Amino acid sequence: MLNISKNRIEGKVDRSRYQSFGMLKTHRFVKVLARMFGLSFLVFMVIMFIPWTQNIRNKGEVIALQPDQRPQSINSIIAGRIEQWYVQEGNRVNKGDTILTISEIKDEYFDPQLLSRTQDQIESKELAVEAYMDKIKSLDRQITALLKVRDLKMAQAENYIRQAHLKIQSDSTEYEASIVNHEIAKKQFERMEKLQEDGLKSLTDLENRRMKMQEAYAKMIGAETKLLASRNQLLNSEVELNNLGNEYAEKLSKIESDKYNAMSAMYDAEAVVTKMQNQYMNYSVRLGYYVITAPQDGFITKAVKTGIGETVKEGEPLVTIMPARFDLAVAMYVKPMDLPLVNLDQPVQFMFDGWPSVAFSGWPDLSYGTYTGRVVAIDNFISSNNTYRVLVAPDTSARAWPDKLRVGSGAVGMALLKDVPIWYELWRKLNGFPPDFYHSGEASDRKQSAAK
Repeated sequence: MLNISKNRIEGKVDRSRYQSFGMLKTHRFVKVLARMFGLSFLVFMVIMFIPWTQNIRNKGEVIALQPDQRPQSINSIIAGRIEQWYVQEGNRVNKGDTILTISEIKDEYFDPQLLSRTQDQIESKELAVEAYMDKIKSLDRQITALLKVRDLKMAQAENYIRQAHLKIQSDSTEYEASIVNHEIAKKQFERMEKLQEDGLKSLTDLENRRMKMQEAYAKMIGAETKLLASRNQLLNSEVELNNLGNEYAEKLSKIESDKYNAMSAMYDAEAVVTKMQNQYMNYSVRLGYYVITAPQDGFITKAVKTGIGETVKEGEPLVTIMPARFDLAVAMYVKPMDLPLVNLDQPVQFMFDGWPSVAFSGWPDLSYGTYTGRVVAIDNFISSNNTYRVLVAPDTSARAWPDKLRVGSGAVGMALLKDVPIWYELWRKLNGFPPDFYHSGEASDRKQSAAK
């Protein structure tokens, strides 16, 4: 039957009596096989020209879109000791609700009357500032009075000088007149002496002339002495005027020095008052830090510090809170070589952990259970895992993301790129080429150019 033996059955068996022999005889395996291969090749060639959507597939995680909507830690601003808890993990809290209270552990804040005592110190320092201000005002009044007295004394001394000048002029005139009288008396004596020698005048007349000459000389000497005394008085008046200026300058310098010392002390007291007021406000604000409140509406997710009596440091986290209202997004991490292919507003399809889905990366329209998003932000600096973070928000024009989706869930994203034939995509992958680099606006540009 299989023609593998040298014994032939032809002529020995009537094949018309057996239907199977007839079927084998008429079946043509070569033609059927050729048709099958031809049809398969035709289907393969058709498939090679079917459009294929290039994509970048990366893993990511669900996060909140806005920074203030992401999970955050509530820290203790000051060091303290936990006194009482008012919530437990999983509770919903509103903004301003008390989470826990702490007490003071630093000895400089133990005083229960710290604020009142600090206020008393501030008031005392303020009184000291007022006392210094009064002292400064008193010194200003002393300076004003001293300046008035100095001006009067200086005017008096200047009057003395003016009087001395006038007296010098008077004495000088008198001295000049005495000189003239003495010269006249001397000439009269010489004439009288000559007349007496000639016998025209008596000796008595000569002696009278001599006596008058001596009197004129004495008056001249007296006038000169008086003139010198007037000049000396002028010098004394000028010296007195100079001494008055020095004396009052010294007094003014002393009072001004006291004034500046008082001003310096006042400024120091004001600085102390300002510092103590600042300290008072710090104490007041610190009292508010003993109560830890919720910064926004949310859910208590984890207590970092537990128990009663446990101490915490400044800035140490106490609990973590998840905001009650948040907009979902996916943080997708893209390799540096794929980053140029990602653009803002680029569509991305996601498969979320826990939601069944069937994804056809090349034919996104045929995928089932996937959700669409749009790229809203691309980091300009590489992350610690040597990839670039890309934020993708839900596409409002597509199907809404699941309501039960939570922050932290895993996601697999496929950034949709250019549509190319399957043969081109296979050729690209066989040669190890990256997807085609293009901008999201190229498709619309091509459509516009084609319409024109």
